[in-house]
Amino acid sequence: MQAECCWTKEVITAGECQCISTDETDLYTSLERRFLAKCIECPLFVRDQARLTEEENAAAPILRILIAEITRNKSKLNTLVGFLDSKNLEIQFLHEIVSVLQTSLELDEVLSVALTAITAGKGFGMNRAFLLLTNKERTHLKGYLGVGPKNYQEAWEIWEEISKADLSLREMATQFHQTKLSAEKTKFHDILERLSFPMSDEGHILVRSLNERRAILVRDASHHPEVDPFLAETIGVDTFLILPLISRNRHIGVILADNFITRKPITPQDMSFMETLTFPVAFAIERASLYEHLQEDLEKLTAANAKLHEQQELIVRMEKLALLGKITSSIAHSIRNPLTVIGGFARSLLKNISEYDPKREPLENIVQKSKQLEDVLSEVLGYADSVFPAMAQWDVNRMAETIYQELSRKTVGSGITISLDLAPDLPMVYLDYRQIAYCIKKILSISLKAMQPAGEIYLGTRMANDCIVVEIRDTVCHPEREAHEAFLDSGMTGSEDDCDMELSFCRVILENYSKSFTVERCAGQGKRYLLELSLQKEESEHE
Repeated sequence: MQAECCWTKEVITAGECQCISTDETDLYTSLERRFLAKCIECPLFVRDQARLTEEENAAAPILRILIAEITRNKSKLNTLVGFLDSKNLEIQFLHEIVSVLQTSLELDEVLSVALTAITAGKGFGMNRAFLLLTNKERTHLKGYLGVGPKNYQEAWEIWEEISKADLSLREMATQFHQTKLSAEKTKFHDILERLSFPMSDEGHILVRSLNERRAILVRDASHHPEVDPFLAETIGVDTFLILPLISRNRHIGVILADNFITRKPITPQDMSFMETLTFPVAFAIERASLYEHLQEDLEKLTAANAKLHEQQELIVRMEKLALLGKITSSIAHSIRNPLTVIGGFARSLLKNISEYDPKREPLENIVQKSKQLEDVLSEVLGYADSVFPAMAQWDVNRMAETIYQELSRKTVGSGITISLDLAPDLPMVYLDYRQIAYCIKKILSISLKAMQPAGEIYLGTRMANDCIVVEIRDTVCHPEREAHEAFLDSGMTGSEDDCDMELSFCRVILENYSKSFTVERCAGQGKRYLLELSLQKEESEHE
């Protein structure tokens, strides 16, 4: 049989097939693609197939089966392509919503995006949406916001305005938040006031939706056995959708959506599509709520920190005076002893020297100058004693927490982590707060300076052997000889470095005002400082 169609030729020319357009020239050299794309629907091929049947060709039945199967598969493929196209549009829409929600930290802005997405024609296209949020105690669901028209006239005006503006979903949400949010709250105030339900009523359909973590499509609400008649009467529709908002097992609230104006049916497909929105919305609402709480806490902490800063400045000034007094007292005592010996020896020599002895005048000068220096030292020691802090009962945990908060602010964004571990219910300790706190901060500050660019510091308290132990650990890789060694030396290091001198005085202070103070090298790297504060007043009190 001579075929009219080109389906029997591997390669054809431009004039042999009228079904191929000018932009499909690649089909000329591909029989397989040409057959599937053009020949099956070609009239010439249909006639060739009919002649094969008339001639009782053995290939005719098989060819009919193949053609029927190919036609069915093409129909399924077209249906699948249409389905994928619609899902692609849904994914793009959800991506746009989620991207907006991820950048929103203000609660009203998040709600504007979510409810605009539900009610906008470019979104889910519902007529109205009501948001009910759980209170802080999670005891009640309460109406918070409603969006949509109240009557057909208002709906028509809204739809006309949207069609003229031709805004994107993000732009519509921004415009709604800036210009219409407060008006919408006022418009639905009467309905929102009535939408309040206890979470303890587990049989209520809204509470059940939250507890069961699933969306519920309600039809014929006025006769529905599980729907509260008060709820159906309040929203005024027979068909509505309940969308639970849950984030990390926390009940955030529910969204009620309906077609109050158009009365368009809500399908299970609509419910399934909108259900995908609930998690990002719930997460964004929770994040925005936490952000608002953090802002409130930040304002309170800022005010408290201002007062604390004033107190800390006062403590710092007192600490400096205390350290100055300690240094002055140490130097003065070191000078007084040899000065007393010199003055006493000069006086004893004067007793045995005649009035006309030429050595008498130099000895009298020595005695006079010694007396002047003794008077100066007395004044210095009197000043040093006046700046020594007094002993009192103090809360060690409070002291540690104050030091931790001060250092934490200095290490923000530095890569250094400071952990605080306080034992509960520690008794008060009789100690010198300013000197002990100064020494602890000095240890920590030295660790912070050496800990670059990152590291960890531990500050903790605990009870042990009728003492309160203050422990400090760091992860500094200390060189063989550096400032920390001042704590390991029993006396002065001989170094002229100011840091070594300060650490040496800190060791003296800690040993004098505590039961014991030890420094240990940790396995691998770092050091551990252990300060034991006795609970007995007489053991820790020093004159």
